[in-house]
Formats: sequence, structure tokens, C-alpha cells
Amino acid sequence: QVQLVESGGGLVQAGGSLRLSCAASGRTGSTYTMGWFRQAPGKEREFVAGIRWDRNTVYADSVKGRFTTSRDNANAKITVYLQMNSLKPEDTAVYYCAARAYVAVSTTSGEYAYWGQGTQVTVSS
Repeated sequence: QVQLVESGGGLVQAGGSLRLSCAASGRTGSTYTMGWFRQAPGKEREFVAGIRWDRNTVYADSVKGRFTTSRDNANAKITVYLQMNSLKPEDTAVYYCAARAYVAVSTTSGEYAYWGQGTQVTVSS
């Protein structure tokens, strides 16, 4: 079993920055692909960013140039980060960390087997 715990959400003004973290524990492999998704009220969960074991990254068009994801595989534990800059009110959502035991990044939430509990990000105008 894999457990994911996110942290770092909060309230920020438009144009500000936040950094989310996600710590993975349990039976994770260093080659797991990690993803970030978000869900705003009344909307479907959407892909934000993903990072492979070799640190290749994929981003949604809506966050390219503003968000950066990175990962640390030290001591066989995976920690992933989502640095969010130039935040906009439309970035307001619950942000989820997800993991899949495959080497490719998927933009489809159903292809991730493990999920964190989510962390709220609110951007005020």
C-alpha cells in the first residue's frame, strides 16, 4: 500500500506563490510516476503536472511557465513538490498528489492508483 500526504496549501493573493509538498510512504518504487491534479468546486478533477522517475515533466497548458514540479528520491522515499508562481484566482482548487506504478506520465486521473487527501489552495483577487 502507498500513502501520500500533501502539505503547503493556503490563502494567497493573486500574483503570489505557494509551494506544495507530497510525501510518499509505503511500498513505493523509485520509478513511480507522480502527478498533481486539482479540483475546483463544481468542476471535474484536472491534470496539473506530472514527473517521471528520471525527472522528465509534463504540464497542463494553463500552468506552463508558472508552475514547476520536482522530486526527491533520497533514501528510497519519494517527495514531490509543486512550486506555484504568479498565482491567479482561477488556480483556486483542492490540489491532490497522485502516484502510479508506471514510467509514463498520464494526464488521466483514473490511471493513478494512489491519492493524497488534498490540500486547499485559495487565490484572492
